[in-house]
Parts: sequence; structure tokens; C-alpha cells
Amino acid sequence: MSQIIDEIMMGISDYVKDEFAVSNALYVILSGYTIEKNTTDIVPYRAESNDILIKRFVIAKKIKGCTDRTLHYYAKQLNMVLAKIGKNAIEVTADDMRYYIAIRIKSGVSKETINNDIRCMRTFYQWLTDEDVVAKNPMNKISAIKKEYKPKEAFTDDEIVRMRSLLTTNRERAIFELLLCTGCRVSELVGMRIDDVDIKEERILVHGKGQKDRHVYLNANAKFALLEYSKERKDRNVWLFPGGSSNAILESGLGAKQGKEWYKMPELVDPDNHIDKGTIEQMIRQLGKKCGAKAYPHKFRRTCATNALRSGMPIEMVSKMLGHANIAVTQLYLDLKEEDLKNMHKKYVR
Repeated sequence: MSQIIDEIMMGISDYVKDEFAVSNALYVILSGYTIEKNTTDIVPYRAESNDILIKRFVIAKKIKGCTDRTLHYYAKQLNMVLAKIGKNAIEVTADDMRYYIAIRIKSGVSKETINNDIRCMRTFYQWLTDEDVVAKNPMNKISAIKKEYKPKEAFTDDEIVRMRSLLTTNRERAIFELLLCTGCRVSELVGMRIDDVDIKEERILVHGKGQKDRHVYLNANAKFALLEYSKERKDRNVWLFPGGSSNAILESGLGAKQGKEWYKMPELVDPDNHIDKGTIEQMIRQLGKKCGAKAYPHKFRRTCATNALRSGMPIEMVSKMLGHANIAVTQLYLDLKEEDLKNMHKKYVR
């Protein structure tokens, strides 16, 4: 029953808005019927192709509420892994997966990337097992690769001051201060809408990972930068940080300095779309390069968490601020030194 409904949903997915409701309706309507696949002795039944199985899996995940970004990742990685193994998913064994891992290690692929592949395949085969597509789950015998934990550093106070001094527009300042004080992901920053901002309450509604919303709060620097930036916006784009019409900007003939302030000119602002993550990543990396610091957007998230904990915020609140479901994940973000332990011991242990 579930297989035929998955196939129907795959065929009509481009034409329906509420796939979950349609899928439920099909289960109710077809529950009183017995459906069998036609087979003949001349044309034997062939196992579903990897493409069909992956599409069924993606539809099942979409119905469960996974984001488009997650669905795209699943489809891309599963197609890549199964193509390298060179077998139908139903025939893959634990030894096939071990050989795949060995080849990837030999090719110099990072342990983190390989572990991502393992997690993706484990989720896929758990679904295949639950759907009775495979009798045994080959991924039950595959463990993640152990890797040495290397703590990543937060920005130093000196690096923050030097990068802040290089900001030239209110748009850059707003992006910089929001990343620093909220600890939000860059994907969350680009997804902020103007109506998500509540200046009076000094907070922004963030649409987080896994479709989980939360509020992040503004400090004085972020609030001031955001207000100054907002005064310069004359367009009607609904996003807090709209994208620019690249062709119009190039054809405008603006100099380097004026070109960075294209967002003040409505005719140069994309009317519908927000800024992309790559633009912010490029901006932050260039800032770091100019002042001799290794800089990327996610490092702001680590810095925000570390500074909050050093200032006395309980780790449970730090975890909530970052949108983590597990405090163990939050602990990986913290860049705490021996000096921090010494200071905390002096403050709290009598």
C-alpha cells in the first residue's frame, strides 16, 4: 500500500500544495482495497532503480517536514554514494560500504565528510528497512569514523575591534553586529524578514534549522546598526537583507565606494529575493584577510556562545540562544581556555 501511494505522490508532487493531506487521503481511500503489482512469467519483476527508491525516500521525508535544503542534500549524497558503490540499493552489503569508506579515505576525503555520508546512508537504510524494501540493514554494522577533536577558536577581542574598524556601510555594520550578538547561523540571517524584527522588544524571530523558530535578542550595538541601516532602505523588498540586481549594479557605473551602497537605490535592489549566503561569507572573509584574522560567518556563532558563557550565562541558556536541541552540541562551540577555568574557579569556588 505505502509503495503505491509513494509512487502516486512522486507523480503528482509538482501539482499539489499539501502533500501530507493528499497522502493521508489516499491511505484512507485505498485502505479497503487489495493492490497487487502485475507480473508475468515472460517479464519478471525487476527491483526498483536507485533513482526511484531515492525519490520515494525524499517524498517520505518531505511529508515528515524536512526542509528543501535537507531534501536536496539527501538526494545528492545518496545518488553519489550509490553511484560509487555501483549496485542497486537493495543489493548493497556492509562490505560494500566498508570498501566505499576505505576508498574515500585513500582519496584524502575528510573524516567529517565520510561520516556525513554514513549518517545519510544510515537514515536511508533505516527507511528501507521500515518499509520492508530490505530485510537486513547493512548500515547496522557500520560505525562512524573516530576523529580527533580539535577545538576551534573564537574571535579575540582585538580581532573584533580591528574588523569593526574596517566596516564602511551601515549594511555591513548591521550584518556584522547581528552575527556577533545573536549567534545565528548565516542561513538564518539571510532568511530574516523585516516583519520578523521587533525593535521595541529588541528581538528578531529566527526561522531556524529543522523549521524551528526562536527569538534572538539585540544588544546596543546591533540595535543601533540595524536602525541606521533601516533608515537608508527605500525599496519595498520584504527581506531584511535583500539581494541586488547584479546587472543593474554593473551598468550603473558607480565607483567602488558608491557601489557598496547600492542598497540605498531602489532600482538596484532585487524586488523579490534576499541576499545569498555566499555574499556574506565573502564579505566576512575579506574583512578577516584585511586585518590578518581567519574569519568566516560561523566563527561569529562560536564567539557569541563563548563570550556569553564567559560573562556568566548558564550553558542551558547559551544552548537555547543558539537553537541547539542538545547541550552536548553547544559544548563543541565553546572556546574556553585554562585562564577561563582559573577565573571561574576564583569567582565561584570558596
